[in-house]
Amino acid sequence: MQARASEGEAPATASATAVLGDALNLPYADQTFDCVIASEILEHIPQDDAAITELVRVLKVGGTLAVSVPRWLPERLCWLLSDEYHSNEGGHVRIYRASELRRKIVSGGMQMTHAHHAHALHSPFWWLKCAVDVSNSEHPAVTAYHKLLVWDLMRRPKVTQLAESLLNPLVGKSVAMYFTKLRSAESETALGYSVASG
Repeated sequence: MQARASEGEAPATASATAVLGDALNLPYADQTFDCVIASEILEHIPQDDAAITELVRVLKVGGTLAVSVPRWLPERLCWLLSDEYHSNEGGHVRIYRASELRRKIVSGGMQMTHAHHAHALHSPFWWLKCAVDVSNSEHPAVTAYHKLLVWDLMRRPKVTQLAESLLNPLVGKSVAMYFTKLRSAESETALGYSVASG
């Protein structure tokens, strides 16, 4: 956080704390955060419905939930090319369709505001790794492509930014979705009670 503050990317008073916890039982009270981010997490969790419930629970009403997961088509190709890619412990346990994940989150009292695809240049990298052997990071083609990705990350040249923006809708590696929390669990329970009583 100090590094970000020195670069003017965060207020000088900002702080950050790493907390070890369980995604199915987050160590925070209801409605703790204005914004919750779950980036490339849900595809690893067998009980994703329970994890989504927790993400929504700790978010304040009116707050923003940002979720990203691997996109269906690029991920499906990885699974077809390599069993090792997804069958290892802690690996990906499912491939989401965006509509399925959106339905799961919206059913918890959220409203989707927008979505986009990202990281198109990363899709061919993972297809290449899956094709040659996921664990073989020394393969010449893999190391060459990895250098390209690092160069792009560090330099952000206009040519790769343009290429990625054009390719994201087609082969973006990730889908990112953003939601607003409409109501709390308590208000939902009260609403159900009043309807039942009426």
